[in-house]
Amino acid sequence: MKIHITRRGIQIVLGLLWLLDGILQLQRLMFTGSFARQVIAANEQGQPAFIHNPIHLAVHIILMHSGIWTVCFAAIQLTLGVLILFRRTSYYGLLASAVWGIAVWYIGEGLGGLFNGSASLLMGAPGAALLYSIIGLGVLPTKRTSNHRPAVWLVIVWSILWLGGACLQLMNGHNSTGAVAEMIHANAYGAPGWLASLDNSVSRFLINLGGVAYIGLISLEAFIGISALLTRFWRILSVTLGCLLMVAFWFVGQSLGGYYTGLATDPNTAPLVILLGITIIGAKGIDLGLT
Repeated sequence: MKIHITRRGIQIVLGLLWLLDGILQLQRLMFTGSFARQVIAANEQGQPAFIHNPIHLAVHIILMHSGIWTVCFAAIQLTLGVLILFRRTSYYGLLASAVWGIAVWYIGEGLGGLFNGSASLLMGAPGAALLYSIIGLGVLPTKRTSNHRPAVWLVIVWSILWLGGACLQLMNGHNSTGAVAEMIHANAYGAPGWLASLDNSVSRFLINLGGVAYIGLISLEAFIGISALLTRFWRILSVTLGCLLMVAFWFVGQSLGGYYTGLATDPNTAPLVILLGITIIGAKGIDLGLT
């Protein structure tokens, strides 16, 4: 038996993720000022004016009628999910989700922190919303029935993502094992006991490894980005390593999307990166044979 990774299959996953985001938007704290103050306003810090000012304005507007805006945001995301899940409306749903995703990336995620020096793949760069948009465009329905595989250019996106991640890790504040360990350690505050324990254990382990951990992380991210552009074998290896590393990042860097806070708006970036990896395997016509 062979598993074929098709545009329609990825569309269904995206639709379900949008439904999840819509449901998360309906959490109790989302109807209070906490959503604007703790989720949106947090993206203002250290940003240039062209990002800071629109976010500041959005926070002010949302705080005027938090409940109404929360219902609107939830309705938009639930609608996107439904449109994408139905084959006849998936094209329009994916286009609309790309536009909405960019808006959320700008205002809700501060362009993934790419302009304030806080971005790293470990902590969720470049932002889930951007990946929603990109993957959605890469699996738009086409009139050609034979063109059922995801777009080939998504392979380039995967490569840029990982090579960019290696570059981000070289920036001040990220360029040492101690800095990486401290970011992971900081996630322990407020996390459930088991997750806090994991964060602290990984942080201590990295410190004990010293510079080897930092050099290994950068090298692995760069390798994943480069190998995706080579032959089928190397591309599968790239996706496998990338997905495994993203699972680790999801736990110790992205705290499983902060599901325990009551203010989680999505599962964070790692699941979207994993979905992108699965998508690019389909883009190159690679079948996964299972017996």
